[in-house]
Amino acid sequence: MAIAINRGSDMERRRREAVAATREARRQPGRGARRRHTQSSRISIADALRRQDLGVAPIEYYGLTVLIATFVTLGLAMLLSASGPLRAAGDGSPYSMVMWQSLWAAVGLAGMMIVLRVRYQIWQRFLGVITIVGFSLMLMPFVPGLTRQVNDARSWIRIGPLSLQPSELLKLVLVLRLADMLVRRRAVLNDWRRTMMPIMIVTGLAGGLSLAQGDFGSAAVLVAIALAMSFLAGVPWVHLVATTIGAGGFGIIVMMASPRRLGRWMAFLDIEGNKEDAAYQAWQGLLSIANGGLTGSGIGGSRSKLGYLPLAHSDFIFAIIADELGFIGAMTVLGGFAVLALLGMRVALRTTDSFGMLLAAGITAWLTIQAIINVGGVTGVMPVTGLTLPFFSHGGTSLFMSMVGVGLLMNVARRSGTGAERR
Repeated sequence: MAIAINRGSDMERRRREAVAATREARRQPGRGARRRHTQSSRISIADALRRQDLGVAPIEYYGLTVLIATFVTLGLAMLLSASGPLRAAGDGSPYSMVMWQSLWAAVGLAGMMIVLRVRYQIWQRFLGVITIVGFSLMLMPFVPGLTRQVNDARSWIRIGPLSLQPSELLKLVLVLRLADMLVRRRAVLNDWRRTMMPIMIVTGLAGGLSLAQGDFGSAAVLVAIALAMSFLAGVPWVHLVATTIGAGGFGIIVMMASPRRLGRWMAFLDIEGNKEDAAYQAWQGLLSIANGGLTGSGIGGSRSKLGYLPLAHSDFIFAIIADELGFIGAMTVLGGFAVLALLGMRVALRTTDSFGMLLAAGITAWLTIQAIINVGGVTGVMPVTGLTLPFFSHGGTSLFMSMVGVGLLMNVARRSGTGAERR
């Protein structure tokens, strides 16, 4: 409890310092100073690749290493359990889905090694290209012949045997873009036109593309990321509240305009009354959780995955975890995400570089918010959105981008407090 209070007071102190800096900058306009800060915060490619003596890594670095290794390993085991029986009945190989996921995990590990090797500030130099690539890929699902539609959502592109979801890449792109924007505007954070308007435009474009693909869940995560990063950067409360109300109102309009989304919301309000129709999946998920009891039925013991629970290997894999590992296993997984949030925020709070702080906070917000929305839908606390559970659900793009994101978070943790981030 004392640690939580201290961390909370530290975060509030950072917010007060940011607001004070904003007021001081408004009294002494310093556009040139902001430009000099932006230039000095960027590093050359040679500096980014130069080997550094970083000393002993902080505890957060090792904690994230152990946590993600555990998540990925357990996720592959649960995916095999959730998908094996139906895959065996379909193509004769119970290992086909988990083998693809294992391949993506290997690629994700390579991606983690790459982003760990170079200093994280180098990505600011390539933000223009990264942003163009991220938003361009979001247009690919609208190209005839490339799109793959699932449950009225056309969020995937198929290239040969590969199926990719561009919105997963866009989440990390948005984190990088907003971190850079907020650092550039840290002297004018209380200026709605110069700070919140650009952030709303970028976030609105990202969320709008997700909505156009029928992916309401990803749009909600993107907006939540923007609000969380703006809050931690020190944007005034009144701007955040106004933006939240506006985004919430627009989300309600979008939901009511779609019969399918409106049906999901109505089913969420009365899951038991709609268990034979719109809330069938949610009801079966609740039954799976109830079947697990305290210690679970054991890995492979769930019967819900035998055709009763749709998408047991993807959106509703947490129900299988609760069924087979019980209340203890489910709470362990949730506790793991709580530890991820704690470690990520510790990294953000101990980093003296503003870009690194916002990058760490954005990645932490992305992964934990997505986990909350997924588990909330499975447990009936929130409407079902179709989001994956990071590191556990089937989905190569999701696993790859989640691992790369944690790699960047570990990069910030490795370099925080060493002085490397200040040069």
